[in-house]
Amino acid sequence: MSFFGTGTTSTTPAAAAEKDIEVPDAPTDSISSLSFSPAADYLAVGSWDNNVRLYEVGAGGQTQGKAMYSHQGPVLSVCWNKEGNKVISGGADNAARMFDITNGQSQQVAQHDAPVKVVKWIETPQGGILATGSWDKTVKYWDMRTPAPVATVQLPERCYSMDVQYPLMVVATAERHIQIFNLTNPNAAYKTIASPLKWQTRVVSCFTNSTNSGFAVGSVEGRVAIQYVEEKDSQNNFSFKCHRKDQTPNSKDQALVYAVNDISFHPVHGTFSTGGSDGTIHFWDKDARTRLKTFEAAPGPISATTFNRNGTIFAYAVSYDWSKGHSGMTPGHPNKLMLHACKDDEVKRRPKK
Repeated sequence: MSFFGTGTTSTTPAAAAEKDIEVPDAPTDSISSLSFSPAADYLAVGSWDNNVRLYEVGAGGQTQGKAMYSHQGPVLSVCWNKEGNKVISGGADNAARMFDITNGQSQQVAQHDAPVKVVKWIETPQGGILATGSWDKTVKYWDMRTPAPVATVQLPERCYSMDVQYPLMVVATAERHIQIFNLTNPNAAYKTIASPLKWQTRVVSCFTNSTNSGFAVGSVEGRVAIQYVEEKDSQNNFSFKCHRKDQTPNSKDQALVYAVNDISFHPVHGTFSTGGSDGTIHFWDKDARTRLKTFEAAPGPISATTFNRNGTIFAYAVSYDWSKGHSGMTPGHPNKLMLHACKDDEVKRRPKK
């Protein structure tokens, strides 16, 4: 069931095998969100063209469009349920929708008073719950069997970013608030802090495979903070500059500052990626405090990133992110969906110094 009747892509010859693979039939407008299924190499892609597209990724990186469904406004976030048979998306139509990949049906499963900025699936001991974070300054929890939310949490401001590694949930809002939840008590924040970064938050992402729980914060000012939840680990908190360029070549002035648009943690090794408005991607090791890899600069901002379930594939989107306002939306701006095959030495932790 190819989306657009195009069949599959041809695999690249061995000589070009090192190059990242561009997915054909990419969305027609900026890509907002990427999420791999936890059960198979299916990639869900949300776009400002109001659609969610599902691609199947083969062993050699070849892809096939499998399905597509729509919102009544731009799609801002996508995620999967634990079984990998349903995709959930949130949009500027103030709704979250669920698409069943077994029967191709989509239905509305959540409603807010403003755009739904983030959708996240929470697998609890009692079963799966959908969390939706909105610009209406709430997070709502839904159990999918009832039309009303099971609970609503008031946020200090509009939700900009949210991530979950059960039992940790972190919500970042406008005005640099960060709320930390222990999902065994989901209705009240465990802790509220001001962002460790001085500028607007773009993204929060929870550590994976980490003995101590924490999260990374990325801001519009080319900076990332590594933040632990518990006071006892606070000596390990730090921040670093990234996604900056010299205004005058070779001057090391780092005066051109770009937003960090997305942070993705590797599901196995606990290392992470940052993608920025400058079109670059870096892989980092937070424990050794070292950079593992830098990608060749892309022809446009990196708008979204994600690893597949076992961390062998890294997907990223090159799309206009509105960082230069309306004037930056030039005709023919690249809109690409790319796949990178991860090598061990790029994503494995380094021994601590």
